[in-house]
This record gives sequence, C-alpha cells and structure tokens, in this order.
Amino acid sequence: MSATDDGPTMVLVTRADLTLSTGKLAAQCAHAAVDCALVAKRSASRLFERWKAGGARKIVVQCDTLEEMKRLYGAAQKANLVTSMIKDAGHTEIPSGTITVIGIGPAPRRSMEALTGELKLVR
Repeated sequence: MSATDDGPTMVLVTRADLTLSTGKLAAQCAHAAVDCALVAKRSASRLFERWKAGGARKIVVQCDTLEEMKRLYGAAQKANLVTSMIKDAGHTEIPSGTITVIGIGPAPRRSMEALTGELKLVR
C-alpha cells in the first residue's frame, strides 16, 4: 500500500440483517458520515482537513449482525478512532432506537483495514 493509498478514510458499517430501502440506508449512512465529520473537525482537525482535501473518501460495508457491529464499534473506540453509532428515530421503516449504522473515522486507511477489511462492500 503506497502513502497515497493510506490517506484518511471513513468507513460506514451497515447491518445486513436489517431490511432497509436504498433511500433509508443512504440517509442512515449520511447521518453517520456527518456526525463523524463534525466530531473529527473538533477533535482531530488536522486529520479532518487532510481527509477533506483528499476527497473525503468514504467506504460503505456491511456486517452480519448487531452484535458484530457493536464489537467493531468497541474496537474502534478502543483504538481511539472517531466513531458514531446511529439509532433510528422510528418515523418510517424500523422501530425507534434501532441501531442502523456505525461510522468510523476519518482515520488512516491502514487503521480502517485492520478493523473492517474483511467486511463486504454494500452493493
């Protein structure tokens, strides 16, 4: 992996066990991306600026279960990475409080690969 490949990246992890419309999934990912960006701007401003200047790379992947998502979230927090856990308000497709997406980063791509590299891309 070259230095340019290790630019800051944000990973949005969705749940394969939820049946969400494409629009709902996109909105939930947007919530996580905005939340992570706002936190990063405050807590890791230099990294945030590098991420933004480099195209604000985001990768959307999926895990199989809520339990797997919670493990990833805990591992990201333990690694001191920016994290966000999105819980739905329950106005449309799923019950209130349902955890739909976690955002991790921006962080160096190597850090992301170590946590999420085995997850499948959302298609």
